[in-house]
Amino acid sequence: MPHEIASPLYQGKVKSLYETGDPDELLMIFDDKVTAGNGEKEDYPQGKGALCCDISTFLFRNMEHNEIRTHFIRSPGHGAMVVKNLDMIPIEVICRNIAAGSILKHTGVEEGTKIEPPAIEPHLKDDSLNDPLLTWDRVRMMGINAQPIVRNTIIINKILTEIFSRCGIDLVDFKLEFGLDADKNVYLADELSPDNMRLWQKGSKENYDKDLFRKGNGDIMEGYKYILKSLSQLQTSNEPTD
Repeated sequence: MPHEIASPLYQGKVKSLYETGDPDELLMIFDDKVTAGNGEKEDYPQGKGALCCDISTFLFRNMEHNEIRTHFIRSPGHGAMVVKNLDMIPIEVICRNIAAGSILKHTGVEEGTKIEPPAIEPHLKDDSLNDPLLTWDRVRMMGINAQPIVRNTIIINKILTEIFSRCGIDLVDFKLEFGLDADKNVYLADELSPDNMRLWQKGSKENYDKDLFRKGNGDIMEGYKYILKSLSQLQTSNEPTD
């Protein structure tokens, strides 16, 4: 495999990007690693990378089926994904449907409170600054066109909420990243997995996401396997056909 003999073009906390020989494509490897607290806590569960890759593959294909541009091209398996080589937009977008996580201490809102309409929050993508919360005016000052990002986030939220609802799961919140192609078209990038989502069983706060690791209250592998199994069993109009 190329990633075994070459140095990564980009090394993230749980994913790495490698050149493929095609300037328009990159190979993204999902590592068997989980982190929390901006990398302060970490573990290396075997098979976790492949789980996140398979979940992301399923959800990216659904996005494409619903006319959302993504960086996904194909998945050769073994925790690897071939993606478009994009100019990444330096913000992370968090969409919140239900109050949980950091928003509780920042607002005093009670955990589990429904947020209607969903809150869409831009954060500067900078680990050294702990990804600070921005305003959309500040995003505009950075020279970034927020309109297609917000529009896509609203649509993606509707698609994901419907998918997980059919699995008996509430999509509490999730993080998105976007990139631009040479023509400045906006593409959904990064990953779509329980690593960057909160997923609760409907009617309870039993979760199947990275909070299992953050809080140390469950087996992250069992949670992620449950999500992949639930998605794999779906027979919905959102599911693309080959």
